[in-house]
Amino acid sequence: MLTAALAAEGAERRSAEVTDWAARIGWVIGLLLFIALVYWLMREGWKWRATLQGDLPPLPAPPEEPGEPRLRLTGRYHGSTTAGRWLDRIVAHGLGTRSRAEMTLTAEGVTVLRPGAADFHIPSGSLRGARPEKGIAGKVLTEGGLLVITWEHGGRLLDSGFRSDRAAEHAAWIDALGAPPALTAPGTPDRTTPQEGRQ
Repeated sequence: MLTAALAAEGAERRSAEVTDWAARIGWVIGLLLFIALVYWLMREGWKWRATLQGDLPPLPAPPEEPGEPRLRLTGRYHGSTTAGRWLDRIVAHGLGTRSRAEMTLTAEGVTVLRPGAADFHIPSGSLRGARPEKGIAGKVLTEGGLLVITWEHGGRLLDSGFRSDRAAEHAAWIDALGAPPALTAPGTPDRTTPQEGRQ
């Protein structure tokens, strides 16, 4: 009797272990499916945003002869937004792709070279200024940790965020490009900073 009872108890334990493994595998599969769904929704949202921004013309290509460099910067490109709206990301023509970047300021404008992403050029006539910021398009840094260049393209004012490997270099770019215009005209977006947006 005792032997039979112990055998039955052992069988129940093995059955419970098998059941637990089945439940765990089910949870893992469910989690993976949920992650895949979230990724798919994000990808579709990205494509939808790019479609909405389809009226934005192609970006100017870097000039073959840009001229004598005035300033250089090596660091990261963190994205572009509608000017004054740090969460309104621009994704058309690869502007939404974060990457390493090498920037050069010449008399022709600002040339942005990005390994693994589309290079682009901001003509001098399109530059509207630069300022320090705390963040852009979901990337929040320390006070003044981001160099934001305001420029015009296709009738839109854009903000593009860069972070130099040597943050002290930002000041020289801000001095060279000047302060951007204040967006105070009727119908222009509110220039709420990342810090203010979290308060």
